[in-house]
Amino acid sequence: MKIGLGILAGIVVAALVTASSAVYTVGEVEQAIITQFGKPVGEPITSAGLKLKLPFIQDVNRIDRRVLEWDGNPSDMPTKDKLYISVDLFARWKITDPLQYFLRLRDERSAQSRLDDILGSETRNAVAKHELIEIIRTTKGRTPLRDTLLTDEELAQDIGALVPIQKGRALVEEEIFTAAAEKVRVFGIELLDIRFKRINYNESVRPKIYDRMISERRQIAERFLSEGNGEAARIRGNRVRDLDKIQSEAYRAVEEIRGVADASAADIYARAYDINPQAAEFYAFTRTMQAYKDMISDGTTLVLTTDSDLFKFLRGMEGATPSETFTSPDPGASTVVER
Repeated sequence: MKIGLGILAGIVVAALVTASSAVYTVGEVEQAIITQFGKPVGEPITSAGLKLKLPFIQDVNRIDRRVLEWDGNPSDMPTKDKLYISVDLFARWKITDPLQYFLRLRDERSAQSRLDDILGSETRNAVAKHELIEIIRTTKGRTPLRDTLLTDEELAQDIGALVPIQKGRALVEEEIFTAAAEKVRVFGIELLDIRFKRINYNESVRPKIYDRMISERRQIAERFLSEGNGEAARIRGNRVRDLDKIQSEAYRAVEEIRGVADASAADIYARAYDINPQAAEFYAFTRTMQAYKDMISDGTTLVLTTDSDLFKFLRGMEGATPSETFTSPDPGASTVVER
């Protein structure tokens, strides 16, 4: 009885192991290739569900059916105008013929390596056939706003001007895509899309490019600075001219007012001192005394002749002698008269 139970248990275990080896599942995002002793047998399994195979002698090779990513490493390459640039590319692909893919590549690691070779080679060929501006710019008719700030002379020197393009980046990407898609199709791969992720100057030429950009912008800045200095000089010149004009007009107005005032004062004086002979004589006396005050200061000595007009009032003073010192109207001043 015990021997029979042991044999029955062994048969059950062997049946379970055989059943587990003969049954497998395929997921929604998978497709499978059945191999027998390493060689594919039958058609690829592309539908999801529970499947059967020969136990122990057949193996299941699962292949992804989703959209996969390829992201290459940046690579330095020359353009048609002999500029070395670093190009970073990415692409999207999927496996459309799993049997061909399995026979030629076996796994995704081999597929990524082959894509590196094909896409890198086609990118290098496309970049070498086009100038840098064709790879960078996308649209043909784009006009930068800063061009409107440049003069005709600077535009003639190609400062800030955009070089006209024939194709543009989108068409260059399409060329790479068309050439690479034909080559990867033999591996059971469909190339879905390809795009430039980053384009930059090579490290060896980047400082020269930056120096050129700085030089162009410095030239534009110098033009703006010279225009600003010229405008400032014009404004200062106008200010000085307007100030001189205002001062001259003010001086003329002052002189006119002063002339009118002097004329009025003289008229008032004339009418005031012309009333009678005594007023005229008094006016002559006060004016002479004022002249004494203006001419004579501390320590001043005057030598006058006897027929001097200034001496007539001094000569008519009571008690005057032929040669005498008189005290001037200004305190501290003296006058010596010789006759």
